[in-house]
Amino acid sequence: MASLSSTSVRSACGSSAKSRPSRFPAPVAPEKIPNSSIRVLRTVAALRAHTAPLTRDHRTLSLVPTMGALHAGHLALIRAAALASHNVIVSLYVNPAQFGPKEDLASYPRTWDADAAALARLSRSLADDPDVLGKISAVFAPSTEELYPGGFPGQDVDSPGSFVTITPLAARLEGNSRPTFFRGVATVCAKLFNAVQPQQVYFGQKDVQQTVVIRRLVRDFLFPTQVVVVPTVREPDGLALSSRNVYLGERRRAAATVLHRALQAAEGAYDGGELEAGAVLAAARAVTDKVAAEQAALAAEDRVRFEVDYISLTDPDTMEDIEAIDPARGAILCGAVKMLPVEAPKEGEDLGLSGGPAVRLIDNIILPPKAS
Repeated sequence: MASLSSTSVRSACGSSAKSRPSRFPAPVAPEKIPNSSIRVLRTVAALRAHTAPLTRDHRTLSLVPTMGALHAGHLALIRAAALASHNVIVSLYVNPAQFGPKEDLASYPRTWDADAAALARLSRSLADDPDVLGKISAVFAPSTEELYPGGFPGQDVDSPGSFVTITPLAARLEGNSRPTFFRGVATVCAKLFNAVQPQQVYFGQKDVQQTVVIRRLVRDFLFPTQVVVVPTVREPDGLALSSRNVYLGERRRAAATVLHRALQAAEGAYDGGELEAGAVLAAARAVTDKVAAEQAALAAEDRVRFEVDYISLTDPDTMEDIEAIDPARGAILCGAVKMLPVEAPKEGEDLGLSGGPAVRLIDNIILPPKAS
């Protein structure tokens, strides 16, 4: 069949018809992260079209779910995935379902340009490393309308809609303070696992209860994927890296290590032979009480206020509080503190992003089993 020119059509009498545009749109170049080969995918259809050929010929595919605002902890997850997999998909999506109605969804940092630059730099670093098996193949950055095609169901506990719930695990510890958090996490992860179909998914140990919830999700819903947990990445003074650290500002940042120091004290008690939960947790409370008293003695323009939400000693599989550590199984030390807003800001003081709202920090330490 003869082809038709996109600029003119020869009429039956031999004259040329007026030039008019083709009814077929010109091909659109794939969106990419600048200065890299990393594709940017906005829809599930585009994601599946991209990943379909990646798993042929026994090539492996991994997923690193994130909410953006990437820091060194996220990059460590991506590097770990690239060390073990041929292709890595990084999701960047601020999931509204894991924020409560009064939480910081509106102010949560959204840093697309910085994230893209960080991924491009990491991609080049991975390409230069002979020990790295794979690469960052694509970023999946969907809209809420794409991930929740029936409409976002809402953030309230009693919101109607389709959710994944892991009970009673998701109601403990973090779930007690944030009752819809793990419902939102499990729901969005189930969507991502279905969309990507990865052989491995990578999560950080900092969100230890989340990793336990995800392992349960994968097991109970028969997802053919392996959950890989990467150790927490910390600042030199021990503070766990978190996207929310940007809210702290200089003064609260200096005191924000209180939780990690408390957990370290409890870890020291275990290492010293303590197995009873009361004795182990008393070591942690001694640290938080001491720091709170020291801060209370300072003038308002110098002090930092914080509230301990919980410090718990839990079973490594169920996250239930335990009365004593089974040395054959070990345990998880975990906690959360809320760094309260600065009460008397100094002129020109760095209060952190968004003017220094209350910042909730979490951390944990794994207590390994002891040889008999």
